[in-house]
Amino acid sequence: MSVPYILSQTQWKTVQNQQYDMAILPWGATEAHNYHLPYGTDNMETEYIAAKAAEKAWEKGVHAAVLPVIPFGVNTSQLDIYMTMNMNPSTMYKIVEDVLMSLSNHNVSKLVIFNGHGGNDFKMLIREIQPKFPEIFIAQLNWYEVVPLKQFFEEEGDHANEMETSIMMYIVPDLVLPLREAGSGDAKVPRFSARNEGWVWFPRSWTQVTQDTGIGNPKKASAEKGEKYLETITDKITDFLVEFGTTDSNDIYR
Repeated sequence: MSVPYILSQTQWKTVQNQQYDMAILPWGATEAHNYHLPYGTDNMETEYIAAKAAEKAWEKGVHAAVLPVIPFGVNTSQLDIYMTMNMNPSTMYKIVEDVLMSLSNHNVSKLVIFNGHGGNDFKMLIREIQPKFPEIFIAQLNWYEVVPLKQFFEEEGDHANEMETSIMMYIVPDLVLPLREAGSGDAKVPRFSARNEGWVWFPRSWTQVTQDTGIGNPKKASAEKGEKYLETITDKITDFLVEFGTTDSNDIYR
């Protein structure tokens, strides 16, 4: 069955007569996620959340086209972890530029870069590329920042943690190993208090920080927690997509 809000599942017969209010570009990564989650975790989560939010927006009259996920992200600090796939920011720029060129040809006036990997940051890229495509309003959305995790989860962390494990247990349970096989997700923190307070930044050297590649204990994860979290964040993302899709790009300030 054709799914009009997922471009890869929609036929030309439908697409040729459909005007899209925006395009959504899911962007993930391919990297180890502790012992129990697959390398494609970020991609599966991000595709699912983008599609669910687009479906809800479609039901409210805003037509978003979810593009195929970009499966590689910035992983320069994990190159020593076997089979980590890295994409440099300069490569990402060229991909975004080509996507924007295509959208411009098809009169799609808005793009949401739907980010699902903490190592990706499109802010400076957007600042540089936006003047080249003034006809397209570009936004970055980090789905993992939509709501505070402590509202749904007991354990902290930001990689293969309780939150990510709960999502994967809900959307692709067959790809999650039993939690008894997961590592503890213990992680070291920098010696510099400024880095820990957030006003100094440098990338984490992954294998010096964590032994199992995870950051955050996943042992209290559950599919039920994942379902509740996903319902909340996709509702909030939908609200943004509806507002984004119905607002004139020349009248976004009040």
